[in-house]
Amino acid sequence: MSEPLLVELLTEELPPKALRALGYAFGDALVASLRGDGFAPADGAFDVFATPRRLGVLVRDVAARAPDREVVVKGPSAKAGLDASGNPTQALLGFAKKAGADVAALTRESDGKQEVFVHRSVAKGAELAASLERMIEAAVRKLPIPKMMRWGDSDAEFVRPVRGLVMLHGSRVVDGTVLGAVSGRATRGHRFMGRSEIVVPRADEYEHLLEREGKVIANFERRERLIRDSLAAAAGAASIAADDALIAEVAALVEYPAVYEGRFDRGFLDVPQECLMLTMKQNQKYFPLVDGQGRLQNRFLVVSNMETPHPAHIVRGNERVLRARLSDARFFYDQDRKRPLASRVEKLGAVVYHNKLGSQLARVARLEWLAGTIAAKLGADEALARRAARLAKADLLTGMVGEFPELQGTMGMHYARHDGEPEEVASAIEAHYHPRFAGDSLPGSVAGASVALADKLDTLVGIWGIGLAPTGDKDPFALRRAALGVLRLLAEREMPLDLGELLGDARAAFGDTNLAPETVAAVREFMLERLRGYLRERGFEPDAIEAVVSQNPGRIDLVPQRLAAVAEFRKLPESAALAAANKRIRNILRKSPAQADATPQAAKLVDPAERALFDAVERLAPDTRDLVDRGEYTKALLELAKTRGPVDKFFDEVLVMAEDETVRANRLALLAKLDRLMNEVADISRLAV
Repeated sequence: MSEPLLVELLTEELPPKALRALGYAFGDALVASLRGDGFAPADGAFDVFATPRRLGVLVRDVAARAPDREVVVKGPSAKAGLDASGNPTQALLGFAKKAGADVAALTRESDGKQEVFVHRSVAKGAELAASLERMIEAAVRKLPIPKMMRWGDSDAEFVRPVRGLVMLHGSRVVDGTVLGAVSGRATRGHRFMGRSEIVVPRADEYEHLLEREGKVIANFERRERLIRDSLAAAAGAASIAADDALIAEVAALVEYPAVYEGRFDRGFLDVPQECLMLTMKQNQKYFPLVDGQGRLQNRFLVVSNMETPHPAHIVRGNERVLRARLSDARFFYDQDRKRPLASRVEKLGAVVYHNKLGSQLARVARLEWLAGTIAAKLGADEALARRAARLAKADLLTGMVGEFPELQGTMGMHYARHDGEPEEVASAIEAHYHPRFAGDSLPGSVAGASVALADKLDTLVGIWGIGLAPTGDKDPFALRRAALGVLRLLAEREMPLDLGELLGDARAAFGDTNLAPETVAAVREFMLERLRGYLRERGFEPDAIEAVVSQNPGRIDLVPQRLAAVAEFRKLPESAALAAANKRIRNILRKSPAQADATPQAAKLVDPAERALFDAVERLAPDTRDLVDRGEYTKALLELAKTRGPVDKFFDEVLVMAEDETVRANRLALLAKLDRLMNEVADISRLAV
């Protein structure tokens, strides 16, 4: 008969950022073992529990004894098992002895290839009481724990000391010892609000009993939902300036959440709100509140692990702690503003960027030149871009950024404004780190975009050039993110810049620095591979992406337009036939590469079909190239569709590889010219037809 099974490890406080992962890893591993050994059905329900002081799982239907199972062992083939007289060979006798059976008890069966001897037996199902301890220990070993610890004089190791163990099948305790803890039916409630010891009569009463008598909400998701709903109710018309990660972290810090509101002196609002919100969220795990315009209010919400009808002492304590934190932030802000941002730049010479690439000051010099070069190519104010690049890294030496590295760029913007720098310069300092992650915003100004490109290109070329390219899943210098940032800037801001030229300029900024000679080519190839992934995420078809990207485009801003043109071309009835014809042309030309750049001669045309194709190509080529030069890619591909008739007729009636060498060479030259015409926009031979 099946009964619910409860397993709970009681521990000291578990690491909050890992709690959810630990809970599900433990539950999944234990349930997989129960299913694999036949104790639980493959589709059976189970619940995972994870609080700061426990990991647990409740599996709904678990048998006390696994069902018996048939064991089938294959032996020698019939040919090898019997001699010419039909008597057992030593091979068969040895197999029977090993199986513990008489030869007569063996059966002869086909394994799909030949007839073999088989021994069938029934293995008795394992007892849960004898297996559970082993399965829990195996589940523990699979947990994603980077660093183990020991406690007391035991050899047991776990992420935190284990203080108790519950192993309850229905109403029966399953005997066992895991990580030094002996199993029982007693769990622990909340440290202050619940009973210190709660005896669980039956496994399926655990969750409700723990909440009712222990004041512990064991289910992580339910606790997280309760926090989210309570925060929304307490915020009222204001908005909560926090992400899901903070809510999840707080859910891993409390067992019975209660939300209270605190306030702080409005005078602190003179400090940039990014500083105040960061110290609230990062140091204190508080939830800042903002108004409809995104302005920080002097209110905050705290999620406490104590529910009380009179929370004044809890609120006052948190307000007192926050006041000290905000005072520190105001001190750093006031001290930093005593010196202009520009006065800090020269001191970057004492800050090492990389021992093979020099100091941060040397890097700033490269960024200054490169950002100005990019702005000039865009027809923008070169001086503004150079000034922004000059100041972009200066806030690394401020007290605020020293305390909160996440604010680099943001504080540079505020300090630049305080110093009276142009607004475009100030905003560009903050924006040059964007995009910082997938989906992040892009710089809004040309100056910001120029510095952002310079910053990412300098990282890509410099780090790659000294031999630190990404390998496998390792990318310590975030070159993949930098590459994606450059691609997004070029494509989404539609910046008319050539990728190859940008990389060349970035390399030139390093001067005599010893970078690998193939750096620019290697980084370009790396970025085009990232471009493929970026375009797939935007929903473009893989073969269309390959048709465009395989041509090594320089202007990334034009790639989406080319892909849109390919999508329209595919709708034409002629597209499949032309793509197939282009594949055929490519295969022919691959065998005769010498003709790839040749020019067909009208006087050497023999067949009417080849003359018709020649005339069509001559007529369409100038118009098509003109359309491509103007960026009218869809119209260019529509013009290409007009060649279908002459192309089909050519391949139906003309033998390309004619015996006459002059005729053959001219026909190959004609196909080469047609191939160039067909692929002005994209390599249509790569389209699936």
